[in-house]
Amino acid sequence: MALFKKKNQTEENGTSEAKEFDYKAEVLKALNEKLKGNLYDECIIMPRGYTIDVKIGKHEEKEEVKLVQVIFIVNNDDFDEPLIDPVDAQGKNYEEAAKMAADIFYGGVWHPIEQAKEKKNPIHIPVTYLNQHYDFDMYAQSIVRIGTSTNAKPVMLLAFIKNEIPKYLGSKKYYWLRIYLAKHKDREIVEVRVNGSVCSELHKFFKPYIDSWDASSTFICEKQYGFFVQRDDDKCPFKKETVVNTARAALEKMVKVSNRDEYMAMADELEEIAGDKDIAAEVRIFIPEILAKLTLGYQEGDSLFLIDGDSKIEFKKTQLRSYFYIQQVVLEFLNKRPSQEDVQKIVLNSVAFRELKKVNQEQGHEPKDLYVPGTAFKIGTENYKVW
Repeated sequence: MALFKKKNQTEENGTSEAKEFDYKAEVLKALNEKLKGNLYDECIIMPRGYTIDVKIGKHEEKEEVKLVQVIFIVNNDDFDEPLIDPVDAQGKNYEEAAKMAADIFYGGVWHPIEQAKEKKNPIHIPVTYLNQHYDFDMYAQSIVRIGTSTNAKPVMLLAFIKNEIPKYLGSKKYYWLRIYLAKHKDREIVEVRVNGSVCSELHKFFKPYIDSWDASSTFICEKQYGFFVQRDDDKCPFKKETVVNTARAALEKMVKVSNRDEYMAMADELEEIAGDKDIAAEVRIFIPEILAKLTLGYQEGDSLFLIDGDSKIEFKKTQLRSYFYIQQVVLEFLNKRPSQEDVQKIVLNSVAFRELKKVNQEQGHEPKDLYVPGTAFKIGTENYKVW
């Protein structure tokens, strides 16, 4: 019995040690050995206003291999949103897994950021839409590859969408594009994000490439970042906080509106809060559309369609900076678990919802089975400019 108790105690100590291992500290230590920055308050501070934070996701052990998901968060005062990079790493021990995570982040994300800081080997990307022109420098080099044969020639993933990239860049100072491809047996993952937002229309460009992989006996993945810096300073006349505060106020008011007069009064109040008619209009228009998409579950493309007279001018959601600011607030609203009645009251103002309801009544299709290419909108003010 004494022997059994001793063995059990050893097992408990081993489990305790595993739980107590500080992955975050180890990842930051391994990463900072490469970056030579300043470790302060559990983050790395780098020159030119960059800070790197780390959050640890799921971690476990399988067949004596340590598995960990590390979420790297890069902030800069000139970023409208943080750059977030989830990394899956493994190793024979905790330290090895932490080092692998740091290596993947350094090669995949920090390398192009470092190129941008030094203005090293930029690729010019001109962007023109809605009578506006912007010039960007793209920095991209490193491709992270796991499970790929050492004999396989590296492929520049960004080359698959080189003609599409300018369609997704707008007026912001910084954009980043993340391409992640993974395959194991018959399961494939293709994910392309611009500033953290999934751009589903770009996925099709990688389908033939990933279909060609032989992942019958191993897990294969490839990842690449493109980092884009506008040559001019950001000239947007409003801040993100203005849109966010207006959107929060709008949601509070929308659940109380019961007739057109109250709606018009709300519109006037939002203009006062925003201090800008265009922002107030964008908030009023996009909140119901975004809420409808998130709650009804239909598939929606990456486009916006600006109605100008009898024509529709197409551009991408990532080119209108307020769109994802508003979506962030809508997600906050949903996380508070609002009543179904409040959600329905707002969604009833969605054009997409009304059209889908009509299709459902006429053809019997459920919203989740339908695809909407994008959101059409109209701004009534003169000299409206997309920022």
